[in-house]
Amino acid sequence: MPGTVLLLAASPLGRGRLVDAASVLPVLAAVPPSVLSGADTANVVELADPLEPQAVLTRLRAAAAAPGPLTVYVAGELRLDRRQRLPHLALARTTPATVRYTALPWHWFRDELRLRPAGATTLFLDLHADADTWRALCEPPVPGRPFPLDCGRDAAVYGRVAPPPSRRGVAAPAYMKALATLLRSGRRLPDEELHQRTLARIAPEGVGADLVLAQRGPLPGDPHAAVTAAVRAGRHAEADALAARLEQAAGLAHGTVSQEALHWSEVRADLAMLAGDAARSCRAWMALAGTRLAAGQPADAPAVEAAVDRAHHQWGRVDDPVRVRELGVQLVELRSRVPGRREGAVEHVRRRLRVVQGRAAMPAGHVRTDPPQGATTMP
Repeated sequence: MPGTVLLLAASPLGRGRLVDAASVLPVLAAVPPSVLSGADTANVVELADPLEPQAVLTRLRAAAAAPGPLTVYVAGELRLDRRQRLPHLALARTTPATVRYTALPWHWFRDELRLRPAGATTLFLDLHADADTWRALCEPPVPGRPFPLDCGRDAAVYGRVAPPPSRRGVAAPAYMKALATLLRSGRRLPDEELHQRTLARIAPEGVGADLVLAQRGPLPGDPHAAVTAAVRAGRHAEADALAARLEQAAGLAHGTVSQEALHWSEVRADLAMLAGDAARSCRAWMALAGTRLAAGQPADAPAVEAAVDRAHHQWGRVDDPVRVRELGVQLVELRSRVPGRREGAVEHVRRRLRVVQGRAAMPAGHVRTDPPQGATTMP
């Protein structure tokens, strides 16, 4: 099965940027696709200094949905948004004041890669952090809170985060260039060995202060692998039953609103989607959002926004008018509390509800001739 490679190099244009991320792309582009991916053949997608986070999200989502192994190479710089203090990958138009709207939220990587088969995803990262972000990354870990650059438990992650430069000037993505140079030999080493050799190459440059990233893929016996195997074999009921047992066990061990229990609740919502049951998936995502809100999480927390966005997306795939109305009423109330990042979400739900209710009120034999409204699907 062919692999997929996503090459993403991004940094703000103009003054103030920390690293010339795009300078590594010519070196990476010289590497054969099969070596970049570790598969016999591969499709390569390259993004150089993209402008819009939604455009990057579209490419990332397509790459995550492709079958076969996925390898993601990211070079760039990290900034915190002022509102939620969450790490973002700065894009071409990003400024300190516009991070939330012009940069790519890092948790989007985790969100988009969550449905990939266990062990089929590898990321190589060469990131530079500004002073604010560096302090946040170096804070002591908090139990139950994921690492800020978490990419999901099923992905292998290698690379480094460099601290703010001690003097003015634009840094080079040294880790990624060294990695690309090793790959140009035509031989794809095992990921961990490749990572260690890359670190050895850049060590003389005085990068001992770097934050080194090294997360292996899932271990044998990982329950996520068992759930994934059942889904790939079409045994959706078995996958949901296993996830339900794991959700219950996590609730008993850590509490029903713990990260461990909520994770398996999210898995079950995704499993409903994969089984083609959009109504059940929508209901599960709305319940998750309600649980998080009731636990005191703010309406603009990434996990809350993501749950409502997915509920909205699944609701758009429900065809039965009765279920559309039933779930839509609940979604309007939830969307009023959690509007999300895109404008018009609440009105989109109300507009579709009006259309569905209008059709239900038509007398028998009446044919509607005006075009349907509300065709836009929210992500």
